Amino acid sequence: MKLNNLLKNIKHVKKTNFNPEIKYLSCSTEDVKENCLFACLKGVNYDGHDFAKKAISSGAIAVLTEKELNIPNQILVENSHKAYAKMCANFYGNPAKKLKFIGVTGTNGKTSVTKIIKEILTSQGKTVGLIGTIQNEINYEIINSNNTTPTHLEFQKLLNSMVEKNCEYVVMEVSSHALVQERMADTEFEIAIFTNLSQDHLDYHATMKNYFNAKKMLFKRCKTAIICIDDSYGEQLLKEVECRCFSFAIKNEKADFLAKEIEMNADGVKYVLQTKNYAEKGNSKDFIENEENELTVNEIIKFSTPGKFSVYNTMAAFICCFLLGFNKTEIVKILGSCKPIKGRSEKIKTDTNFTVICDYAHSPGGLKNILDSINSYKKTRVITLFGCGGDRDKLKRPKMGEIAAKNSDFLIITSDNPRTEKPEKIIDDIINGVKKTNTPYVKISNRKKAIFYAIKNAKKDDIILLAGKGHETYQVIGTSKIDMDEREIVKEAVEELLKEKENQSF
Repeated sequence: MKLNNLLKNIKHVKKTNFNPEIKYLSCSTEDVKENCLFACLKGVNYDGHDFAKKAISSGAIAVLTEKELNIPNQILVENSHKAYAKMCANFYGNPAKKLKFIGVTGTNGKTSVTKIIKEILTSQGKTVGLIGTIQNEINYEIINSNNTTPTHLEFQKLLNSMVEKNCEYVVMEVSSHALVQERMADTEFEIAIFTNLSQDHLDYHATMKNYFNAKKMLFKRCKTAIICIDDSYGEQLLKEVECRCFSFAIKNEKADFLAKEIEMNADGVKYVLQTKNYAEKGNSKDFIENEENELTVNEIIKFSTPGKFSVYNTMAAFICCFLLGFNKTEIVKILGSCKPIKGRSEKIKTDTNFTVICDYAHSPGGLKNILDSINSYKKTRVITLFGCGGDRDKLKRPKMGEIAAKNSDFLIITSDNPRTEKPEKIIDDIINGVKKTNTPYVKISNRKKAIFYAIKNAKKDDIILLAGKGHETYQVIGTSKIDMDEREIVKEAVEELLKEKENQSF
């Protein structure tokens, strides 16, 4: 593609008079090839501008920058992230314009909400693409994911594949990093959903205000917003968004959609979803495309994953699909048959008299949510095994320690993804919060040994929560990914336990 075509609708401060054929785009010098355009992007640890000359020596024929480098074939723009995202879109023929987008943002719940929405849309005969933390999907084809929201080029390439395979909808998790880094170019969303906001990613955003403002960026590019107003940040967002907006809640009676008569047990949740009279909102009726849907909702919802968070997640998914015009009776039916989501309150089969649950909870809010759920149906002890990620927000470590201690009967403090930090230092940070309580604990930095310890010391009716890893089947130690699937470790630990008991019986 000619450079001038790549630069279509991109405001540039400076460009010399050249128009080469561009065959590749890259923001990493490792991927630079002959006839490649190299984009200088500022990251957390690196600034691409420092590698511009290396990119040229490796074959880059043009360089996108946001500061003057006095190099040949430089294209100077105000924001290289934004310009590069638009270039990537142009490179693939702007596939986003041929798709309908549903975006979900928030600290917790994104994966579950997107998976549930996809399940509903697919069950209604729609061809759907999914972009998320666990994996990307094109209908039923699974594509591995390295980021919650893909990088600029990966995003457009994925969208192009979705267009080629006749997808109508794209349901995606939208991370705060992706919003700040303009990875999605000018993508517009039919519906944007806000789940909640609690402390996370402050290593990147520095303050909760910045984190909130990053999330809010999604709602400047959507037609309709769906916001949970049981969350204080949701209440604030509701006041600030300018698009058409619907709210939902369990506690806040001002919400448009309310969950009533909630029942929870180890097998799942059941509640009544009700609405106010939509006629009060005036402009809502013309948005609902399918006139067979009544403008009010009074439906009994059942979902097989236990916990209050399942109420919120299914509410968000129901409201989204209802507003898109799908039949509410059909939505209820699909919710009742949804399969459990990997790594989200996932019960690992053990064939023992105790229970092991695996969950991705890796933030204070996420940990509190899953422990609240477990405590609502526990019979004896809740044993929580968890750690905190290295090279990430250090301030949340003692908070998570205190939350885990206050909501558990025993703690096993271990490693998550220590990365380049010493696991023992991370554990000590966590223990500073645990010490505010009287909850007993042990620290075992090796996560596999920690899981073996939990299985070996479990008693009848105990619930062991393995928090933090969820769907991940690896651990990041240093700069390397080490294979580690907790499901396999639990299986191995249970087999060893049964052998020990068998030997003791002789």
